[in-house]
Amino acid sequence: MAGLLGSSSTSVFASRRASLSAALPSTPSLSGHNFWRELYGGIGVGKSKFRYAVRNVATEVSPVEKAWRLANETSRPVYPFPAIVGQDEMKLCLLLNVIDPKIGGVMIMGDRGTGKSTTVRSLVDLLPEIKVVAGDPFNSDPEDPESMGMEVRESLVNGKELEVVLTKINMVDLPLGATEDRVCGTIDIEKALTEGVKAFEPGLLAKANRGILYVDEVNLLDDHLVDVLLDSAASGWNTVEREGISISHPARFILIGSGNPEEGELRPQLLDRFGMHAQVGTVRDAELRVKIVEERARFDRNPKEFRDSYQNEQDKLQNQISSARSNLSSVQIDHELRVKISKVCSELNVDGLRGDIVTNRAAKALAALKGRDKVTSEDIATVIPNCLRHRLRKDPLESIDSGLLVIEKFYEVFN
Repeated sequence: MAGLLGSSSTSVFASRRASLSAALPSTPSLSGHNFWRELYGGIGVGKSKFRYAVRNVATEVSPVEKAWRLANETSRPVYPFPAIVGQDEMKLCLLLNVIDPKIGGVMIMGDRGTGKSTTVRSLVDLLPEIKVVAGDPFNSDPEDPESMGMEVRESLVNGKELEVVLTKINMVDLPLGATEDRVCGTIDIEKALTEGVKAFEPGLLAKANRGILYVDEVNLLDDHLVDVLLDSAASGWNTVEREGISISHPARFILIGSGNPEEGELRPQLLDRFGMHAQVGTVRDAELRVKIVEERARFDRNPKEFRDSYQNEQDKLQNQISSARSNLSSVQIDHELRVKISKVCSELNVDGLRGDIVTNRAAKALAALKGRDKVTSEDIATVIPNCLRHRLRKDPLESIDSGLLVIEKFYEVFN
């Protein structure tokens, strides 16, 4: 199996087969002013037909934000992704979403102290730099109008030259106590009504555009706020409305949520909207636990030396991800396999078609990660529990893990 992560996906696949054996019997044009005005044309006040161009975006950085950025820039090196021992299921789900963000994000559930946050931060450190418009609070892509903020789009329409810089993909942490204004941004109503200028202070969704939004303990977050995040992640846009005035900006990000099942699950309606679901547990093997402790101690003693020792693996994985993203569009999945995926979803009584769509996308992303242009049944077996487990209807009398139910049905249909 090609590539650095080949052994990882194989171990996920093999462990599921072993678990199953133990638990079950064998078995539009972008040119022209009209387009830009129609799609992005300023604000509306009440039912007025007048539109107001966006002239001012409040981008001033607060002292707290400056301090946070300084601390972030001078913080210790991040633990390298290839050095994370075990938790192959979580790592694979994260990588597949990086390769194809349209999968829809990951919900990670597991015990405290199992490396959920560490793994997510390691993933961000692994990702390549991207082109952004200098000084833009939305991390606008200079080559993609759909990922541009308002001022950048106006500058492009007016023929202004954009200053472009390279920057690392951004990861935004959403704190539990965050308000909707802090997440979505706010509009200065007084300035809009008195001066005819929309002053918008971007929120966390603006900063997360073209990056990753990470929500730790997402199951403790207010359901309404989770709904806002999921809506933005699915549509790629965030809309703020206040006193009849509205503004929209791009918010294309990979949503990663984590939580402890002991503190409660998300409502099924919300859980279903996460593309994949990964379960992580405490490592029970004593030798493996010792290895994890020793590696962490080595990192704490000398982070630079530790990262240098994994640099070759880090580089290989970065190249593998870059190649997979480039080749994803050429990956094919046979009609027969697509039919079987949908049959599994149907026989498991999975509501809607999200399960079918995500499974197809995840299987293609895995094939691309392995350096192939065609999906195999093994690819599907590896990803389908993570795509369907959280979409099954819960039976309080059922003791078997939902992931094993999915695998059982997979072998029944595919064999």
